[in-house]
Amino acid sequence: MTSPHPPGGVLDGARHLYAVRVYYEDTDLSGITYHANYLRWFERARSDLLRMLGIDQRAAIESGEGAYALSEVNLRYRAPARLDDDVVIETRCTDLGAASCRMHQIARRGKDVLCEGTLRVGFITLDGRPRRQPAEWRAAFTTFMNKDA
Repeated sequence: MTSPHPPGGVLDGARHLYAVRVYYEDTDLSGITYHANYLRWFERARSDLLRMLGIDQRAAIESGEGAYALSEVNLRYRAPARLDDDVVIETRCTDLGAASCRMHQIARRGKDVLCEGTLRVGFITLDGRPRRQPAEWRAAFTTFMNKDA
């Protein structure tokens, strides 16, 4: 028997696309997606983007090298996602610094924009201090950012 693999999304030029479906647990009593779930979906999409870029977050944590942490986020809600909607999260890296990167994420249902997020993710030591991202991780982001969209 073969075991299914979790979805990881796809790389499409300089963007990562990650599909989610709105389940009952994602909604409030009116069947509309609870606002905090967009943050969860965005986090999953970013985590799978890192995995696709060859960035092993778990190994970095286990070795004591460091971890990514969200340091800034701004969300704009434009339209509600509803029970059973298919939603695609688009992630782009818009700026890459020595210890952090800025990203733009959009949740869409078809052509409709549901939520947009701009955020900054910093690489930190395990005791919470900023630290330079590993050189090979920055190189992976640079390659991803420079692909034709």
